[in-house]
Amino acid sequence: MARVLVAALVAMIIAILGGPTFIAFLRRNEFGQHIREVMPQRHLAKQGTPTMGGLLIIAAASLAFLALSDYTLPALTIFGTTLACGAIGFVDDYMKLRHQRSLGLRGRWKIVMLAGITAAVGFAAQHQHLGHSVFVPIVDKWLPLGPFWYVLLFLIIAGAVNGVNLTDGLDGLAAGTGIIALGTFTAMAVTIYIRSATPLHGRIENRLDIAFIGAALAGAAIGFLWFNAFPAEVFMGDTGAMAIGGAMAAMAIMMKVELLLLFVGGIFAIEAISVMLQVVSFKYWGRRVFLMAPLHYHFEMKAWSETKIMVRFWIVTAIFCGAGFALFYKYYPNIRPH
Repeated sequence: MARVLVAALVAMIIAILGGPTFIAFLRRNEFGQHIREVMPQRHLAKQGTPTMGGLLIIAAASLAFLALSDYTLPALTIFGTTLACGAIGFVDDYMKLRHQRSLGLRGRWKIVMLAGITAAVGFAAQHQHLGHSVFVPIVDKWLPLGPFWYVLLFLIIAGAVNGVNLTDGLDGLAAGTGIIALGTFTAMAVTIYIRSATPLHGRIENRLDIAFIGAALAGAAIGFLWFNAFPAEVFMGDTGAMAIGGAMAAMAIMMKVELLLLFVGGIFAIEAISVMLQVVSFKYWGRRVFLMAPLHYHFEMKAWSETKIMVRFWIVTAIFCGAGFALFYKYYPNIRPH
C-alpha cells in the first residue's frame, strides 16, 4: 500500500521539478491564454498567461503510474480515459491558440469524441463483467438499467469532463477541487483493496491498481498547483480540466460507485447547473439568475477575491467528498472491481 503514496510523491516531484522548464517552453512558443472581453475586468491582466499546463499533470502522472502499476484492465481503462479526454482538451486548446480566440473545438465534435470514449469504457466494463445496474445508497438497493446503463456512462463522462472544465476559471480552483475529488476516489480504491481480504486468502494486490492512477493524478495536480496558485504562472487549460474530469468519471464507473460521483464531483455539478440555469432563464424569461455564470464568476462580480472564492470552493468540495466517502464506507462493503 506504500506504493500509493510513492505514486503521489513521484508525480508531485516530477511536476514541481519540471514545471519551470515546461512553463518557459510555453512562453517561448507564445502558448498564452486568450481572455474574452466579457470576463470580469481583473481577468484582462491574465492575457497571455501560458496555458495547456494540463500536459504537465498528464506527463507527471503517466510516469509515476506506469512505473508502479500492475497494469490491470480497470486501472488501464482509467488511464486511457484520462489520456483520451486530455487529448480532446489539447485539440481544443490548440485551436484556440491557433485562431487567437476563446472558441476552440466545436461542441458536436466533442460529443462525438466523448461518445467514442464511452464506447471504449463500456467495452472494458463489459470485459470486467460489471453489471448494468447502479447501487443506490441509503435505500440499499440495486437499480437495473439494462442497455440504458451505457447512456448513463456517457452522461457520467460528459458531465464530469464539462463540469471540471467550467470550474477552471480562477487560479487554483479546478486544480484544488480536482485534487480533493481524486484523493477521495483514491481512498475508496484503497478501502476496496483492504476489504478484499478473505479468511482463506490475503488481500488481492491488483485491486490496489486503481489507487495508483488516482494517487498519481492527485500528486501531479498538487505539483501543478504549485505554479497555478494565485497569481497563476500557468493555466491547466481544457487539456488538464478534461483529463481530470475523465479520470474521475472512469474511476466512478470502474469501482461501481457511479451515483457517488454526484457527491465527490458535487462542486463541478453545481458549476454546470449554474450555467444551464443561466442559459434557460435568459432564453425564456430574459433574466439572469446570476451576475455571471459559471457560479464562481457570480461571486467574483460580487467583489469576492479570487483567493476567497478558491478556498471556499475547496471547503465545499471537501464537505461533499466527505459525505460521499461516508456513504461509500457504510453502504458499499461488497462493491469491488473485478
